[in-house]
Amino acid sequence: MLDWKRTSAGETALLVEGARRVGKTTLAKRFAEREYSASMVIDFAHTSNDVRETFNLYATDLDRLFQRLQTLTSTRLQEGDSLVVFDEVQRFPPARELLKHLVEDGRYHYLETGSLVSIRRRRARFVLYVAHQLPFAALIAVDAY
Repeated sequence: MLDWKRTSAGETALLVEGARRVGKTTLAKRFAEREYSASMVIDFAHTSNDVRETFNLYATDLDRLFQRLQTLTSTRLQEGDSLVVFDEVQRFPPARELLKHLVEDGRYHYLETGSLVSIRRRRARFVLYVAHQLPFAALIAVDAY
């Protein structure tokens, strides 16, 4: 993940794919906390209708999209040093489809997590990492990082 951050410079999104409950979300959140000045995590398994509607309404107006998402999530993103995490992205295809435009916009870095192989169907300039269930010792090592 660190290599992706250093080499992509925001020009690609990162997809962390793996089985359910292996720690993808925890890994994404810890990475965001340690490597970025700000982050926004949108969990499409539990997100509000307001967030979903924001993607539908403002897909062509990224300024308004980001303003609204920051308001709804009580987050303040900083251009060039923020990570936006789309958790369980396979549950909301409009966000996945918008990703190419978000990456091209270049304001923020993007990380997606997902559990289904079907999210690979629409490749939009991303780097793929597959998450496998980690032993407890590995999680402690991540926490110590």
